[in-house]
Amino acid sequence: MLTFIVRRTLLAMVTIWALSILAFLVVQLPPGDFADTYVLELLGNSPVAGGQFAEVLEANLRREFGLDKPVIVQYAKWAWKGLRGDFGMSLEFKRPVAEIVRERLLMTIILAGTTALFAWGLSIPIGIYSAVRQHSIEDYTVTFIGFMGLAVPDFLLALWLLWITFTYFPEHEIGGLFSREYVVAPWSFDRVMNLFSHLWIAAFVVGTAGTAALIRVMRANLLDELHKPYVITARAKGLPEWKLILKYPVRLALNPLVSTLGYLLPVLMSGSVIVSVVLSLPTEGPLLLRALLAEDLFVSSTIVLLLGALTVVGTLLSDILLGILDPRIRVS
Repeated sequence: MLTFIVRRTLLAMVTIWALSILAFLVVQLPPGDFADTYVLELLGNSPVAGGQFAEVLEANLRREFGLDKPVIVQYAKWAWKGLRGDFGMSLEFKRPVAEIVRERLLMTIILAGTTALFAWGLSIPIGIYSAVRQHSIEDYTVTFIGFMGLAVPDFLLALWLLWITFTYFPEHEIGGLFSREYVVAPWSFDRVMNLFSHLWIAAFVVGTAGTAALIRVMRANLLDELHKPYVITARAKGLPEWKLILKYPVRLALNPLVSTLGYLLPVLMSGSVIVSVVLSLPTEGPLLLRALLAEDLFVSSTIVLLLGALTVVGTLLSDILLGILDPRIRVS
């Protein structure tokens, strides 16, 4: 196992390096750059918008931010500084990229962790109960709720919750992760409690579709395991039913859930961008959207690289967990 982890870690480092190249190049695929966008917003419909003044201003901006250099040179400088934790200056905010991303990273991790606990904590026991009580009223009810959770877009659910709050509970704030008086306040016990009072709403909205999907996956895989010969044999030997189910079939039915961990981390980290915008969540998703619209090269590339790296790390963790969870899987 140790050899496997070391080998996969080295491969993960090479993969992340390749992802950094793709992240930097993909962001530059659309025509134009930050200088074009900035000058267009600055001058607008001014008579000099398309004149020599605009061209000189764009040239100065490109020279200031190094956008006049070849792409390979830009990438080399960005990657070399990135090894030391410096991902350049934000073209839009005029601040270090690492500082901007770090501000939202803590809130993103807290929201992602809460959403993961909500999704897995509900989907696994509900999926088990639904599979054990197949074709019962409870099973049909869970199936119906699961299909509703998959069918309703999460941003629509967010808008619905906002409407209910503004209509019937105007004294409560549902948007964001803090009340107004705690947005820029230093960390304290009251601020933490205020965060938790807002956090469950965001976790519920972001995790609804994922929870419904995980319930369906858990139910289907457990039903497949419950009819296998080893379960029938264990039951014939007199093993208690719930002990039998939890010790063997559930352990194997978790494989598909664990194997999707590599995709779960970046999805939870970025969150649903539309939901984050609707609920005014200070996560990486809205920041990435704003950076892409403004063609802020260094912020966009850094966040895309972060999400790609999380995918690689999540895949490595899922492979290790599968080797531990399922005795049929051997690293060799």
